[in-house]
Amino acid sequence: MRVSVAIAAIGIAIAPMPSRAAEPSYGPELQGFSYPWPVSLYRFTSQGDALDMAYLDVKPAHPNGRTAVLLHGKNFCAATWQATITVLAEAGYRVIAPDQIGFCKSSKPAHYQFSFQQLAGNTHALLASLGIGKLTMIGHSTGGMLAIRYGLMYPAEIEHLVLVDPIGLEDWKAKGVPWESVDTWYQQERSTSAGRIRDYERTTYYAGTWKPEYEKWVEMLAGMYRGSGRDIVAWDSALLYDMIYTQPVVYELGDLTMPVLLMIGDKDTTAIGKNFAPPSIRPTLGNYPVLGKEAAARIPHATLVEFPDLGHAPQIQDPEAFHKGLLTGLGAPVAAVPKRD
Repeated sequence: MRVSVAIAAIGIAIAPMPSRAAEPSYGPELQGFSYPWPVSLYRFTSQGDALDMAYLDVKPAHPNGRTAVLLHGKNFCAATWQATITVLAEAGYRVIAPDQIGFCKSSKPAHYQFSFQQLAGNTHALLASLGIGKLTMIGHSTGGMLAIRYGLMYPAEIEHLVLVDPIGLEDWKAKGVPWESVDTWYQQERSTSAGRIRDYERTTYYAGTWKPEYEKWVEMLAGMYRGSGRDIVAWDSALLYDMIYTQPVVYELGDLTMPVLLMIGDKDTTAIGKNFAPPSIRPTLGNYPVLGKEAAARIPHATLVEFPDLGHAPQIQDPEAFHKGLLTGLGAPVAAVPKRD
């Protein structure tokens, strides 16, 4: 069953370094943080729990008959796809952007066996409830790992698979990153702060650069860790890190049968558990210029697009260049990409 919850879009003007008094707190399902389009809920039962999966369903003014499904990354939400949703809708796509269970505006179960198969199954059920069959799937970061798993489970449904700086193009355990318990991840997540998020994103997502418009995404995440639900937010985040570390997809890239557009920011250095790895190993992890080429060679029908000066989030760092590459790769009119001010 679907329940539509209208949430008004608001403009958020946040200074690059907000004062302590201005720091917002949000609920465990991001209550208090507004998305740019109305949010709907897909309600279902999974592993004995009644869960709500939040999602955006943005319909184009001039449909081209195609649907794009956008899968967010670990430190992202459906709302962080805002620019991409706008571009795809203007190009005629119906766009579905869910928040996965454990993330953002979706339920945070206290006891859930997170797996990429389970998240793919949840997403498949959501799309079935909307009557969506054939689709273009676009996954970023951890959403890229999920998109790969979805493509392996439901290959007949995907017309085009787009992977944007997907993590999981290497097996961190095999490269020497040690296993850490969920309890260790939980303690790390409990220390999450806006400053820590900002420093990590500046280095990894934006290749050492920073713009004021990035700040709202920092506060989106940090606000959940300031709120009354911070413990369950940190706990689910720890469970998700364990899922990412223990469920590699790199060995199955050769089994993807659909056309794959692989979009890589060459200055990306993301690697799960890098901070736990021995210093001698850390420089060998997250080498995206190499990982992207290796992945493209393994995937049977891959097209590789590289952004030499961009980091882990090219769709946010340079939306004009990213969306030009995306629409070109999908065969959509590049003229649909709006010019940046």
